[in-house]
Amino acid sequence: MQETSFVKIEPSGSRLSLDLKDLWSYRELLFFLVWRDVKVRYKQTAIGVLWAILQPVLTTAIFTVIFAQFARFDSLSIPYPLFALSGLLLWLFVNSSISTASGSLINNTNLVTKIYFPRLIVPLAATLSGLIDLALGFVLLVGLMIIYGMTFNWQIVFAPIFILLAVTLALALGTLFSALNVRFRDVKFALPFALQIWMFVSPVFYPASVLSEKWRVVFALNPLTGILEGFRAALFGTQFDQFAVGVSVVLTFILALASLFVFKRMEDDFADLI
Repeated sequence: MQETSFVKIEPSGSRLSLDLKDLWSYRELLFFLVWRDVKVRYKQTAIGVLWAILQPVLTTAIFTVIFAQFARFDSLSIPYPLFALSGLLLWLFVNSSISTASGSLINNTNLVTKIYFPRLIVPLAATLSGLIDLALGFVLLVGLMIIYGMTFNWQIVFAPIFILLAVTLALALGTLFSALNVRFRDVKFALPFALQIWMFVSPVFYPASVLSEKWRVVFALNPLTGILEGFRAALFGTQFDQFAVGVSVVLTFILALASLFVFKRMEDDFADLI
């Protein structure tokens, strides 16, 4: 006789309870949603997953022509294409993950309203599905470093830490905006504009060293600044900006905790609002 399992749904004893243990219980659903999002992303495309390589390559080429030739970042100790591509990889992941995750609950209305599961899985899956693009881009970056004759030093062991910080930041903001988008549909109109501004105030295609000391302190309040600068320092063996990295770590984890609490606070109303 087949054993039947039951899920008891009851109010939490505390509003600050995150119930993250449920994510492990529903790990198979998380894997399914991640794999589904990956397949949908490149469904009916002519070159499929190669878009994950083509997009950063073309963008890097454009930035190289415009900024390396005209802006003349002479202070760079590495070839500009490597500088731009290293920043673009993390930025494209963060940008696409937040954009996808912000609409994930709305796009999965039937799933959210009909069955019980931890709702956090939906934006989490939307964010994690972008890791394949990031991995392919990183392989491209390593290949380009070899072509340019760059030497790999011991600092590269810190690169995964900054990738993890970028993933955490994307998860935090994607989760936050997915919840806000359920209640305030203005999010889908305002978010693309906000992300575009965020790119320009982040050292994606220009080094933070071009800024004055005063503005570097201000720009360090952008959590992406320390992540990008730290990632490049780890890859290319340059000096870490400890202040910017420290601020990014603190702000990223504050955003992560705040996003989780906001999400859990609004979670009970998702089915009704959608």
